[in-house]
Amino acid sequence: MSLPFEWGVALRFLREGRAQSVLILAGVSVGVGVIVFLTALIDGLQNNLLERTLGTQPHVVVRMPEEEPRALQEAGEGEAIASRTVRPAQRARSIVRWQQVRSTVAGLPGVTSSTPLVSGAALAGRGTASRSVALRGVELETFGPAFRLAERMVAGQPALAGAEALIGTQLAADLGIAVGDRFRLTAGSGVAEVLTVRGLFDLGNRDLNQRWVLVPLRTAQTLLELEGGVTSLELRLAEPFTANEAADVIAGRTGLVAESWMRTNQQLLLGLSAQRSSSNLIQVFVVVAVALGISSVLVVSVVQKGREIGILKAMGTSARRVMGVFLVEGALVGLVGSLIGLLMGVGLSLFFQSLARNPDGTAAFPFALTAELCLRTVAIATVTGVLSAVVPARRAAKLDPIETIRYG
Repeated sequence: MSLPFEWGVALRFLREGRAQSVLILAGVSVGVGVIVFLTALIDGLQNNLLERTLGTQPHVVVRMPEEEPRALQEAGEGEAIASRTVRPAQRARSIVRWQQVRSTVAGLPGVTSSTPLVSGAALAGRGTASRSVALRGVELETFGPAFRLAERMVAGQPALAGAEALIGTQLAADLGIAVGDRFRLTAGSGVAEVLTVRGLFDLGNRDLNQRWVLVPLRTAQTLLELEGGVTSLELRLAEPFTANEAADVIAGRTGLVAESWMRTNQQLLLGLSAQRSSSNLIQVFVVVAVALGISSVLVVSVVQKGREIGILKAMGTSARRVMGVFLVEGALVGLVGSLIGLLMGVGLSLFFQSLARNPDGTAAFPFALTAELCLRTVAIATVTGVLSAVVPARRAAKLDPIETIRYG
């Protein structure tokens, strides 16, 4: 089966100008390889940073509004009455009808889990050692999978029942306790209870490992004197970057405060945005360089192949088909160069990823190589090749066959 006219002539021109073809293919391949390598690296670093940041943080926290400041009247003997605004101490308050609120928010699109939480300050002690901790009463059935607690356990079991607790490795070291040992937990309300350590976790954050004490929901309710209540609902979303929209919808429907991780981590978002902008800028410059390279080579090809183009037009080949020849050349250069560059970029990414490992066994250079990235890059390079060939193709189509054949 013979190739279409444009494809046959384009392949012949590329074969005849072999040195030029090899050089421009090398240029396209290097450009695509750079795009794949840098994009995969930046995406991998961002994903890794988000995973470490959001791995122990909910995407949206739903809680009661803070108590409003109140005005107090003051007057001394024989003095005019004066008023001053006093901000009340913020105490742990339960969400009103939290089960109903939970059903409402859990049914919203994009919400993958909702975990009730009872949280407050407490003092953990054993013997003469004591530490200020963050008491967190959780429903382990939903909290565990949402925060991948089972993967973070270093000793014991990710389970809670009765007077049991899960604590961080740093707190265990500070108090000198291990799995099976007991310690005393005194809540801010003054209620105290002796708990048994069921397991130790490592969240990859020293402060959390030192402060978090996970207990059953009912135990925390008793310690903080919130029988049957919860202080907040922690939500996880399918798409973390929709947290602001989800928080606004929840606040509007429930009248409660809904805090998005994006609003409480502005500096992190600024850093991610700067990384993304730098990646896009690099890609734009690489694409422009590739486009100029393809266009310049094809312009030279039009000059070199002027006599052949003139003969083709003299034989009746239309200007449209002549344009098609060079557009096909541009597409072939972009497609073949992008495939070679894709292999280069993937190979280089895998090589760097295997060079070094973190103490926890993860790659020091995380690369996010996805099918979407590969297909997008190939498509961009191919389209760039076609667009770069437009000017040379139009120039070839306008050549006068008589003058071209006479003067070459």
